[in-house]
Amino acid sequence: MIHEVDEGIRRLLDSGGVPGGGGELAFEAPTTDWTARRNAPTVNVFLYDIREDSTRRSTGNLEVFERDELVAHRKPPRWFRLSYLVTAWTNRPQDEHRLLSEALACLAGHGHLAPEWLTGSLADLGLTVVLESGGPVSEGRAATDVWSALGGRLKPAINLVATAPVAGTLTPLPRPADNGLVLAGTPTEPARRLRYDNHPDTTAFAPTRPHPTDRRRRGPIV
Repeated sequence: MIHEVDEGIRRLLDSGGVPGGGGELAFEAPTTDWTARRNAPTVNVFLYDIREDSTRRSTGNLEVFERDELVAHRKPPRWFRLSYLVTAWTNRPQDEHRLLSEALACLAGHGHLAPEWLTGSLADLGLTVVLESGGPVSEGRAATDVWSALGGRLKPAINLVATAPVAGTLTPLPRPADNGLVLAGTPTEPARRLRYDNHPDTTAFAPTRPHPTDRRRRGPIV
């Protein structure tokens, strides 16, 4: 699911022309080594935290249908908050601020990832991936802590949080028998098939038989 959220964010930024002018979009950790290798204006989207949104956890099973037929049960999805730091990297602070402003305008204009930006399991589930832009860094962290862990200097960054589902376990249901139930035979009689109504096998016998219409009520002989 994580790589599918990455791809959705990439498509979102690309749809807004970010970064433009021959710039690059990266999802690597912006460490000092990465900074030294950069040779073009870059927007970096760095995933730094993953936490479950326990408020959205639910119980029970979901029914899965194919052509109006129940074929499986699926456990409900579990939702996770993926926190990203979005930064801009150029040779001049003015250019960085311009590039970061373009990224902010694009992200702030969308409260969720559009269906055409979803791939894989996210597209199959058909659920909404919510986006929150510009909020505080993930609970229990500070921006300085994140940059210290990366070994780099503090930079202006947009905190982007995507809340996305992880699909629950799918349990297929057994397929119904097509030819009826086979009953074991005896030493004197072969096995026979308990057929369904209108079954083409005329040698089989039906599961039920009509009640006689002339059955007499038995009682004590007077």
